[in-house]
Amino acid sequence: QIQLVESGGGVVQAGDSLRLSCTGSGRAFSTYTVAWFRQPAGKEREFVAVLRWSGVADPARGRFFIARDNAKNAVYLQMSNLQPEDTAIYYCAAQKGVAGKGNTYYRDASIYDNWGQGTQVTVSS
Repeated sequence: QIQLVESGGGVVQAGDSLRLSCTGSGRAFSTYTVAWFRQPAGKEREFVAVLRWSGVADPARGRFFIARDNAKNAVYLQMSNLQPEDTAIYYCAAQKGVAGKGNTYYRDASIYDNWGQGTQVTVSS
């Protein structure tokens, strides 16, 4: 098990950008696949982005960009052009790297064994 801590949430205006951070414990963190999910109030948790241990990112482009800094044991979610519908609690999740799996597998929240406590992002119009 690893510990995950999210940070960087806050209140922003529509059109603003924000970067969330997920810091993991342990030297093996770089071998974990890390994903971001979000849960708007009263709704189901939904997939946002994932960065596999192999370096493959999903989505590869768009408003949300995921990257990692192994020297800092951190994975970042760079969000741009935020809209009110992006308001949610954002969670990072991690799973030990598994070979031979595709995007559908990694978008499933149930495969992740490790979760952070979440960070609130609120986008005002």
